[in-house]
Amino acid sequence: MIVCFDIGGTAIKGAYARAPDDIETLPRIPTPLHDFKAFCRVLRQVIAEAPEPVTRVSISITGVIDPETRKITVANIPSIHARSIVAELETALGLPVLVSNDADCLAMAEAGLGAGRGHRVVFGAILGTGVGGGLVIDGRLINADGGFAGEWGHGPAAPRFAGRPEVELPAFPCGCGLKGCLDPTVSARGMERLHRYLCSEEKTSEEITEAWLAGDENATRTIDVLTDVIASPLAMIINLTGATIVPVGGGLARCAPLIAEIDRLTRERILKTYDRPLVVPGEYLIEPGLVGAALLGFAADQTA
Repeated sequence: MIVCFDIGGTAIKGAYARAPDDIETLPRIPTPLHDFKAFCRVLRQVIAEAPEPVTRVSISITGVIDPETRKITVANIPSIHARSIVAELETALGLPVLVSNDADCLAMAEAGLGAGRGHRVVFGAILGTGVGGGLVIDGRLINADGGFAGEWGHGPAAPRFAGRPEVELPAFPCGCGLKGCLDPTVSARGMERLHRYLCSEEKTSEEITEAWLAGDENATRTIDVLTDVIASPLAMIINLTGATIVPVGGGLARCAPLIAEIDRLTRERILKTYDRPLVVPGEYLIEPGLVGAALLGFAADQTA
């Protein structure tokens, strides 16, 4: 049995995985943000209560491990930030530990059991609180040893002109320290920021998408600009990787018409012609982190 965790800045979700498609989810536990010993105690307690012997711990987390230093960058969980997290957790838990980025886990879940089944190259994209992604080729995660591959939300790649008619956009500052990234422009908070800039209205992303679906003029303008901003960088990623399916996770993926509009615009801008949807809502919109962590954990056990 593998114990899986999906760890965010607010809560730790746990699960007991007997197989990739046999996952028993557990109640959420508040994440200890400032005490590493307390963080380890929470994980140890879940492991101790497992109904069967545990072979490995596999973790999905909102952070990235540097493949050279093996240290993790996870700014919203100070208790583990900048630690050699795999080595330290293996010492604390007494088990083999695998730590993967949450976007990579989404990509793995969709490639193995979700919308990407049967596709050789799968780019899993997150459009939610943040913008992220992961790349799976021939069933293998490109970031299996850590790294930043797939992080299309960061880097000054957001177009400065977008929409029909075009409007000039500011280079919104990003939490990574750069300006003009996709993350602060087209994430859920980015949608709200765009709407405020374009329409001088304060609305949540849910309110904007609902108003768009109802035909509201201001919301329609915001969605027009947002989808135009997303489509060109995403088309470049598809051309670069050869991905034949792009499952989307995150809160915005719950609005299927929004993903369909992104798909339409993206397919207009790639080299290959598809007569089927290419950018699609992911099938694992509820627990992709736990599913992906389980798949990666079982794969690691097979190669150990």
